[in-house]
Amino acid sequence: MSIRHALLALLSEGPKYGLQLRQEFESRTGEVWPLNVGQVYTTLQRLERDGLVDSENSGGAGPQNVFAITQSGSDELTEWLRTPPDVVPPPRDELVIKLLVAMRVPGVDLPDLLQAHRRHLVQAMQEYTHLKGEIADDEVELALIVDSELFRIEAIVRWLDTADARLKRRPAQPTGDKPPSVARLGRRIAGVRR
Repeated sequence: MSIRHALLALLSEGPKYGLQLRQEFESRTGEVWPLNVGQVYTTLQRLERDGLVDSENSGGAGPQNVFAITQSGSDELTEWLRTPPDVVPPPRDELVIKLLVAMRVPGVDLPDLLQAHRRHLVQAMQEYTHLKGEIADDEVELALIVDSELFRIEAIVRWLDTADARLKRRPAQPTGDKPPSVARLGRRIAGVRR
């Protein structure tokens, strides 16, 4: 998430104080992403240095300074909003790593491992679904966050189902066989992103 661009978006509505920016950021994101006030002021200093915002009091970013977006800042915000995010290498997803490691650990019951994670995720989906039922029509920001989490968790559950099916079809490997080269796997995945 780009704090830099979130602050520019808030400033596009008009000049604001640093503390006001922090409060509005947290309010607009359903208070799901708390923001440290020091991070706000550090980001504002960088934005000012880069000519994307101006402050009334150029003596440094402080609580009494009012910040306003510049034309360059508006252009930067527009460009960011219109630019699709990069397809990046897969993150170091703990669940993926657990499964890859567990595949080589003697005595691990892989279907049981997958089922334990699936149960946890389904419970989280039920909690989000319950929360979704309590969201008022005017709480659009919160509804968007909850929808995003539900889709994200659903995708992980689908991956677990796919992993389970793949593991069931996997041919038995003789003991001592080496797993495929991680570097080779990494190169193949990198090729997909091109």
